[in-house]
Amino acid sequence: MDFDIDQTCAPGFFRRLSALFYDLVLLFGVLMIATTAVVIPYDLITGVPFPHDESFYRLGLRLYLIAVICLFFLFFWVRGGQTLGMRTWRLRLLREDGSGLRTRDALVRLGWAALCLAPAGAGLLWMLLDRDRLTWYDRLSHTRPVMLKD
Repeated sequence: MDFDIDQTCAPGFFRRLSALFYDLVLLFGVLMIATTAVVIPYDLITGVPFPHDESFYRLGLRLYLIAVICLFFLFFWVRGGQTLGMRTWRLRLLREDGSGLRTRDALVRLGWAALCLAPAGAGLLWMLLDRDRLTWYDRLSHTRPVMLKD
């Protein structure tokens, strides 16, 4: 299905926040499945519960889950420019030149988004002041969300 893109109308704060919340709910489910895929086999193979209290295993699990989060966003952004939340709220990510994101673009956007959202969402809140309604990570990654026409 092909969509018409309205690049003159940047998505508003509520729409972007709603898509992000929707994606976080989905991502929570993915992370639960990913954790279960590690913990249950560990328990079955070794016969002992997963050692959550040992820092080596805890660090390994955290790094694994960070990789799952990155793969979640990379898969959707590179494949079609939309996560499931973005599709629901009719948003698509594009590069500044209007083309779709490549893997490098998605990685850069993901890295900047993680840094810019860390200080209490300041990177997202910036769009309320920006004349083009872009966030810090939109500008730094040279990508932008656009609204899809109905």
